[in-house]
Amino acid sequence: MTAGWKKNAALVLVAWAASLSAFGHEFWIETSPVAPAVGAPVLMTLRVGELFSGELVGITAAHAASLHMLSIGEDQDLGPRVPAGSMLPALRLSFTHSGSHVLAYESYPSRVVLEAGKFAAYLHDEGLDAIIRQREAAGTADRPGRERFRRSAKALLRVGGESDGASLRSANQRMDITPVEDPLALAAGDTLRFVLRFDGQPRAGVLVKAWHKQGGQVTTIRTTTDSFGRFEFTLPFTGAWMLSAVHMIPVTDSADVDWDSFWGSLSFDLQARKPAGKG
Repeated sequence: MTAGWKKNAALVLVAWAASLSAFGHEFWIETSPVAPAVGAPVLMTLRVGELFSGELVGITAAHAASLHMLSIGEDQDLGPRVPAGSMLPALRLSFTHSGSHVLAYESYPSRVVLEAGKFAAYLHDEGLDAIIRQREAAGTADRPGRERFRRSAKALLRVGGESDGASLRSANQRMDITPVEDPLALAAGDTLRFVLRFDGQPRAGVLVKAWHKQGGQVTTIRTTTDSFGRFEFTLPFTGAWMLSAVHMIPVTDSADVDWDSFWGSLSFDLQARKPAGKG
């Protein structure tokens, strides 16, 4: 392993119907298909839920702060394609050239209030024990958790059977998970390296989870970012993977909420390793 990179901390297999936490709410982008031909129709949807099993979330102008498509030399604003005053169950897309493409979505802030025990359980499950300690030190651990949350999600697509450096582009999201090597050019069993940035700066000590589902089984792998915001996974299975992380800070501009949370995700499809001697 390369020095300074965090290695997989744990591999957990859980039943499809089991629940790690009643309060988790990962948020990610799904596309169908994940590896389209040039010019072929693609449906982009938003999902929210636990254990990489999510409910469909409508795409609305009221919630979509930004929606972009990135490729080599291109940054296309898809926001104008989201109609005001109505909801899209899916956004229909097509791509004009081959290579890696990145879909990047950010939401406007929303609010939630959880009673103290539920809030503490959720914080612990997301690796936010520092917030638990801050609440204890402030004497507010028995108060409800008043949270304002924002979501940042990215998806990588291999268009026309080709991948290139576009997957490495930062989307300049507040909570931004960016590959160091292109996952679309690697295979199951390879080591994949990433950097997590918050407000453009590498963030240390953040819990990152990798999610995969197949049949009735969900795989979750956990690691933590190092002092440079870097982390790595060796993902054992082909197919769809989603990485998720959350960062939380005290609110400074409102008396109605106490904490700002920033949820980030990156989803992509991992291919099988090619047999030796094959191109």
